[in-house]
Amino acid sequence: MERYFKRRFASTTSSSDNVGSSSSRDVDISRDVDSSKESELQDILANLIADPGLRPQMLDYDPNIRDEVRRAYLQKGPCQPKDHTFPQTDLSGYDRRFNVKWFDEFDWLEYSISKDAAFCLYCYLFKSNFRIGQGCSDAFTEMGFRNWKKKDKIRQHVGPVGSVHNQSRQYCVDLMNQKQHIRTALIKQSEQARIDYRICLTASLDCVRFLLRQGLPFRGHDESDTSSNKGNYLELLQFLADHDEKVKAVVLENAPGNLKLIAPTIQKDLVNACATETIKKIIKDMDGAFFSLLVDESRDVSVKEQMAVVFRYVDKSGDVIERFVGIQHVRDTTSNSLKEAIDILFAREELSISMLRGQGYDGASNMKALVAVAKGNADIATFFTSCNSLVNIVGASCKRRDILRDQLQKDVTEALEKDTFPTGRGLNQETCLKRPGDTRWNSHYGTLLSIISMFKSVVKVLKFIIEDGSTDNLGEANRSLREIQSFEFVFHLFFMRSILGATNDLSQALQRKDQDIENAMTLVKVCKDQLQHMRENAFEALLDQVSSFCAKHDILVPNMDDAYVAQWRSHRRAPIITHLHHYRVDIFIQIIEWQLAELNRRFSEVNTELLLCLTCLSPDDSFIAFDKQKLLRFAEFYPQDFNSRDLLALEDQLEIYITHMRTMTDFSQLKGIGSLARKMVEKGLHRTYNYVYLLLRLALTLPVATASVERAFSAMNIVKGPLRNRMGDQWLSDSLLVYIEKDVFACIDNETITLRFQNMKTRRGQL
Repeated sequence: MERYFKRRFASTTSSSDNVGSSSSRDVDISRDVDSSKESELQDILANLIADPGLRPQMLDYDPNIRDEVRRAYLQKGPCQPKDHTFPQTDLSGYDRRFNVKWFDEFDWLEYSISKDAAFCLYCYLFKSNFRIGQGCSDAFTEMGFRNWKKKDKIRQHVGPVGSVHNQSRQYCVDLMNQKQHIRTALIKQSEQARIDYRICLTASLDCVRFLLRQGLPFRGHDESDTSSNKGNYLELLQFLADHDEKVKAVVLENAPGNLKLIAPTIQKDLVNACATETIKKIIKDMDGAFFSLLVDESRDVSVKEQMAVVFRYVDKSGDVIERFVGIQHVRDTTSNSLKEAIDILFAREELSISMLRGQGYDGASNMKALVAVAKGNADIATFFTSCNSLVNIVGASCKRRDILRDQLQKDVTEALEKDTFPTGRGLNQETCLKRPGDTRWNSHYGTLLSIISMFKSVVKVLKFIIEDGSTDNLGEANRSLREIQSFEFVFHLFFMRSILGATNDLSQALQRKDQDIENAMTLVKVCKDQLQHMRENAFEALLDQVSSFCAKHDILVPNMDDAYVAQWRSHRRAPIITHLHHYRVDIFIQIIEWQLAELNRRFSEVNTELLLCLTCLSPDDSFIAFDKQKLLRFAEFYPQDFNSRDLLALEDQLEIYITHMRTMTDFSQLKGIGSLARKMVEKGLHRTYNYVYLLLRLALTLPVATASVERAFSAMNIVKGPLRNRMGDQWLSDSLLVYIEKDVFACIDNETITLRFQNMKTRRGQL
């Protein structure tokens, strides 16, 4: 902080010849310093600590920025975590705690979760303006007030009209009513000026809305008046002006010099207002419900580690909701760094950690892991490398794609004439090789299917590239042709297709936002059973299928009893094994066992007591899995939600609940606990059986997979691409939040965002 406004000028020289150059250099450095100061100030204001027990004192801030910090805190309002479960303290033999109703009675009162103490916002902001001993106690500013049995002490803190508290309150009012403050400036304008400003602001906000929803950049390379392309924001604003005379009269060149609303800082403030209202809408929709946290980290295009955070909760309709709430730059991915970033997020949004019921970290794409596990085998790793190379070669140019489509069309036509292809609506349509993607876990499966179905056409395209004689990709095409026309490649192709086909339903289910953990565990069990069946019974059928495919495409099939030696091993020192042993033991059995081990490791919770109890909530087959004792045990895992009295009430309620459910036809055909929760809300039974519904919400809140976080990283690559690689962290987080949660953003009207924008801090003279 000491260097915040430090002036750094080049040293002057005594020579008069250097006076001009030195002056110019001083101006440039001064501009750099101003830009640096502005950036540092924005970082400080964007990361203000909400918890009053953890804040630095106002005297710790540089005097030049204290008013900006004070205004920012006043705009945020006092820290009042009303949904927090306040701990009890033994005071004179009685357990007492903070009363949440005091927030309504004292608008200045703040509560620190970290210190379990009350503070005064006004005195914190302006205590430094008073002399020591002037009647300003540290109880509500530094140490915190904790004597919960003496509410009168809170009233005494306010004091008479001239007290330090009331003077601090007046300072706050005066600060927010300064002449440069936007709301004061607007009030003093004429009625017509206010109307013009509102039209200009609405037009600018409409441009911001469009660009955010599409994930498009705002700025242009050249935004001068003579530029033919000034960037999306200015060009879109000009488009609106050209099609609306009222807008044209108040924007761009027709706007007053200080009301154009086109400065980059204004654009960022508008985006921040949109993001702030979006996340407030999400938190309002949570309505104080408990939630789970899904966290993952990834590098962006500028090689910065970004941590994405998603909340999972059950809304008022009984639906499972997963919402992206922000992205945070972290210096490293250690547990301490991630915890600090999460703490900052919780403090900024005034969320209570006591409402957290589940956590899912990293997850590293559960189904992508099955491909990664298989790549632990050198032969399979080589196979996937060959597949990626094949897709890149064939799809390297439009010409090759057209050749592939034409060849595929000829092959299909020829097959239809020979009556070897099925016909029907939607069949045999034009397609191309599917490119695998790490954030879409079933995409590798789609790639293998497309290679199999287009194998003949792909071979002809590779031969065309070789015969064409072009040096571009000639060597790669020749290598790919040799690789795919081998028994080894075809065996790996059909084998991995079988493996990923067995896990395809699970991978797609885990990427659903509303997937519940009970159904996910059922799919995991089915997947394991299918893999185990493959291991014991499917090798011979697979070998026959591969041999038939090779015969169809003139690929040599080796004798399974002949000796097999890997290319990377010495022929003299290699152990003598047959082809049958290699493909059956070293590939088939080994890979399936690895897949089963990975599923057991990643979904080991399926054998835990918690999930065994959770499955008793399932409504399948008229609640056949219901077990009262296990459900009571499930409730015991959550002592915050079920005390001893609640457990007794739950035990009595379960008896009535199961009898009622089994007699209602509306509940007899339900599948999964998610559908049960929605139906209970629909029929109003969530209030009748409140304890049972609480168990359902707890079960549905448990995180299943980090699919939503993976989608956030896919969106990050769109919002922050190679041409926008210098985006700041706040700018990126705000843009990404609105882009991902565009359905929430669409429900927020312009008036709400306008009020947020007008209440924001402003340091620019044009406003």
